[in-house]
Amino acid sequence: MRDFCSGAYNQIRYFLAVAEHLNFTRAAEACNVSQPSLTRAIKALEDELGGALFHRERNQTHLTDLGRSVHPNLSQVFAQTEAAKSLAKDMRTLKAAPLSLGVMCTIGPVRLVEMIRGFHQRHPGIDLSLRDGTGVVLQKMLLEGELDAAIYGLPGELDERLHARPLFTERFMVTVAPGHRFERLNAVPMRELAGERYLNRANCEFIAHIRALLDERGIDIVRSCRSERDDWIQSLTLAGFGFGLTPEFALAAPGIVARPLVDPDVSRTINLVTVRGRPHSPAIAALVQDATGFRWSP
Repeated sequence: MRDFCSGAYNQIRYFLAVAEHLNFTRAAEACNVSQPSLTRAIKALEDELGGALFHRERNQTHLTDLGRSVHPNLSQVFAQTEAAKSLAKDMRTLKAAPLSLGVMCTIGPVRLVEMIRGFHQRHPGIDLSLRDGTGVVLQKMLLEGELDAAIYGLPGELDERLHARPLFTERFMVTVAPGHRFERLNAVPMRELAGERYLNRANCEFIAHIRALLDERGIDIVRSCRSERDDWIQSLTLAGFGFGLTPEFALAAPGIVARPLVDPDVSRTINLVTVRGRPHSPAIAALVQDATGFRWSP
């Protein structure tokens, strides 16, 4: 049997109506269709299945052996088609739609939570799944179809297969414990980092860029500790183990001292990234609209 198209869907619907009412006139009324149209559809289905589905004897109509045999299968096909149509409608109207969003692990939640809260309030039917990873990992997941969209920022040019919508820019801050000499400064020139003990955020996407700036200026720092977890780096900073370089909206440790890094300034732009040319589902379109329309300024 060939795949069911919309015409076959109506054939099944009419067949089930006749099987229920055992009367072609009442079945046509129930389906809101003319009796000749219903009769033609039933005949086309019988031709497809290779036999009569109903016996028509004067005012009596009843199922043939073939009709009784295929009735459970056609009922199941009809129910599954109805369920698929309902699911598709819910996804179009955002009543029940999945959305997989990658968020770069070094982005602090403080700048995203309010946008996500508003997005959820406006679209409570969207089942949002947040995936964590480095920018490079998220980019790979996007291209391979594991993510619908991602929020991240990387130095350099974006892959030409992707499309980025800027959300906000944040400066890199020099973080130290209270009482450190940097606390007296309004900003920390890069040259002041010479000889200081550095706590390395292992997942920092800009570390190679920052190291290049240090090397260009002949500035040597002492690498004292390395961790993949920003909370550990900030806790060690508070304990006086050294200084950190942290994006300003990723600061989370109460009491930590943070001053902008200057001369030169270092900042990163956080983008909402999608795959160029890949059609947007209604859920992705809603996210793009909310994220780009959100007021990101403090």
